[in-house]
Amino acid sequence: MTTTGEVHRAAGGPWWWERRRSAVLDVGLAAASAVECAFEGVPFAHKAGLPASVGIVFGVLTGATLLLRRRWPIAVVLVSVAVTPAQMGIMLTVVALYSLAASEMPRRIIGALAGMSFAGTLIVSVVRAQQDMMNSDRFQIGGWFVPFVAITTSLGVTAPPLLLGMYVGARRRLMESLQERNESLERELSLLAERAEERAEWARGEERTRIAREMHDVVAHRVSLMVVHAAALQAVARKDAEKAVRNAALVGDMGRQALTELREMLGVLRAGDPVPERGRGEGALPLAAVGAAAAAAASRAEAEVGATEGGPCLADLDELVGQSREAGMVVEMTVEGESRGYVAVVEQTAYRVVQEALTNVHKHAAGAKTYVRLAHRGAEVAMQVENESPPVPSAASAAGLPSGGNGLIGMKERVAGLGGVFVAGPTDAGGYRVSAVLPAA
Repeated sequence: MTTTGEVHRAAGGPWWWERRRSAVLDVGLAAASAVECAFEGVPFAHKAGLPASVGIVFGVLTGATLLLRRRWPIAVVLVSVAVTPAQMGIMLTVVALYSLAASEMPRRIIGALAGMSFAGTLIVSVVRAQQDMMNSDRFQIGGWFVPFVAITTSLGVTAPPLLLGMYVGARRRLMESLQERNESLERELSLLAERAEERAEWARGEERTRIAREMHDVVAHRVSLMVVHAAALQAVARKDAEKAVRNAALVGDMGRQALTELREMLGVLRAGDPVPERGRGEGALPLAAVGAAAAAAASRAEAEVGATEGGPCLADLDELVGQSREAGMVVEMTVEGESRGYVAVVEQTAYRVVQEALTNVHKHAAGAKTYVRLAHRGAEVAMQVENESPPVPSAASAAGLPSGGNGLIGMKERVAGLGGVFVAGPTDAGGYRVSAVLPAA
């Protein structure tokens, strides 16, 4: 059954009919055919030497078989072929052939039954034409008239309903295939919209995670240095006024730098266009529009995932190390290989790894000597930050800097997101080492 038929049947079509109006039509056709066959059954009964009532009943039963034309079209055609010698059931033959041609039966079966009907009609037409010529003495007609009339009558009875049924059946199958294709496209669009929405949600989550890492790196590093300088300022304020002024200026510069970087990140958040939504009282968007909007949102969000242009780069490492030195940390920096430009996200990730590692030294190993190594290789760039054991173990917490435990996780996520390798852990000498290798592209 077609999809349309199933819907109409669910609406209450009786028996095998898909729609009520189809049942009404078939009942009307069967009634008309039964009346025709009943009238034609009377002369058939007289010729066969049977009572007229028998011919009427036989004709009614024969014409009523049109009720089965949708369910068993082959049986109706066979009945019409069987009663052809009785010279009855013209309407039955026409409607039966139409129903057979419009059905889903194989072409060879339709052709065989149509040939049987044509042959039966041709034979009956020849016999009737010869009888009419023998009974008519007024007109002398040549021998060509009988085959002409027989063939014309047979073609007129079988060809039009057969061709019309084949056309209607082909059109119905075409409409069903188009409807199935439309439903398939709607399902595909729905799946695409769902996948696009999932991609957009994933990209938004990645963007939130990235911004959280950026804010953690900015706030943790800058504020850690500000706290260290504030502690030094408190210690020397009364003893060395000039040094106190320098420390205060450094605290102000770091605060301004932190604010600048925070504004840049917040500007990224405000720059994206919101995904269009519909209110509860409005109509739903078309499915294609939903899919397109979701895909656009996903593309925008994915485009925003990663580092932005104009952020920190490897050239800023000297300034970063200098800020730690000004805060009292002993830092040695070495660079191996020839420096060259990398894509922005690689340089920013390398910078953030070094920045977070230095921040951890300020938090957990204050006063420890630190080594920063940067190596430019053929297809990758490597960085390592290693600190010695702090001279005074208790100095690690002297500044009172809090730690959320997200620094190492953020660094590992950054490096892994670019397909790099990240390793961190304590050294045998009591210090700590952070190493990362990033692909150049």
